[in-house]
Amino acid sequence: MVSLVKNDKKGFSVLGFVWFFVLLILLGNSLFSVGDTLYVGSNTVTLFGKYLCYALLAVSLDLIWGYLGILSLGHAAFFALGGYVMGMYLMRQIGTRGVYGNAELPDFMVFLNWHELPWYWYGVGHFPIALILIMLVPATLAFVFGFLAFKSRVGGVYLSIITQSLTFALALAFYRNETGFGGNNGLTDFKDILGFSITSNTTRDVLLICTAAALTIGYILCRIIVNSRLGRVVVAIRDSESRVRFIGYHVEYFKLFIFVFGAILAGIAGALYVPQVGIINPGEFNPINSIELVIWVAVGGRASLYGAIIGAILVNYAKTVFTGVFPDEWLYALGLLFVLVTLFLPKGVIGVIDIIKAKKADKGDGDKGTPVETKEAEHA
Repeated sequence: MVSLVKNDKKGFSVLGFVWFFVLLILLGNSLFSVGDTLYVGSNTVTLFGKYLCYALLAVSLDLIWGYLGILSLGHAAFFALGGYVMGMYLMRQIGTRGVYGNAELPDFMVFLNWHELPWYWYGVGHFPIALILIMLVPATLAFVFGFLAFKSRVGGVYLSIITQSLTFALALAFYRNETGFGGNNGLTDFKDILGFSITSNTTRDVLLICTAAALTIGYILCRIIVNSRLGRVVVAIRDSESRVRFIGYHVEYFKLFIFVFGAILAGIAGALYVPQVGIINPGEFNPINSIELVIWVAVGGRASLYGAIIGAILVNYAKTVFTGVFPDEWLYALGLLFVLVTLFLPKGVIGVIDIIKAKKADKGDGDKGTPVETKEAEHA
């Protein structure tokens, strides 16, 4: 672990800043009251928690796109699936406190005249089972899809289009009332989680800490993978798949492992997202969400992992600020940002920082060499 930190000082510095802001937000929310200068409201706690969920989602995509070279334009589907599993668990916790007072069926099922709980809702009311399903459901979809796609040697832009088609198909399915996931309205009106009120400040604070911890663990696991022999083979597949295949490696298995692992991280991010925002609906499957996710990674810096964290937080903070000022123009600005980054900043924000540091280092070396050169000239 010590060597991992030494070899990735930038990444762990970013995580350090994340925890620093988490600590400031928690202290501002718990130690100060409304009206104080340093008071931080519950909305800010929830907002930063949402940013960190997006950061974990961005890290999972960066592992797939930045290191494996697969541009998944449907990665938000795994995020939404994890969120729906958590939403189902939270709906089962409502019990008789719903509008219709039915202990077995959620309100939307009672409204639609459902008489029994669908089989795929069984067991999800127990947190350990829900926790397993949060990882298992996205992993299963990623495994089936990845196995068929990679065995067929589908790649490049064709694979990107297929992944986008996948998330669009899921969106259409979840919009239907017959599927049993709340239709257009999705799942909402949650009451508590593990017996604690979901709207209390303490629960919000704990969820923020859990999200930061999940981001840290997810980042460390991705960094371990990248630094291992497996990671070196994955990068080789990205750079020249045919050569790796010629050497004798089963490229499909490496691709499948990374793809499934990234889907699991995305599902965990979605599960942490739902109790903090209080709703999950089919809109999370929309292809535009996956495209925005690609922009976060590109802005932060592809194939760096910590750049994905920076990009996700920066872009979503900008979105929060500018959607209030320019609600209709924000999407155009986001598209323009992606084009500019692609053309002029291929390494994203971290690439700009590295260039600035390199120039400062060169300038410092030049200043140090000036007196020596002057003395040599005088001596001559």
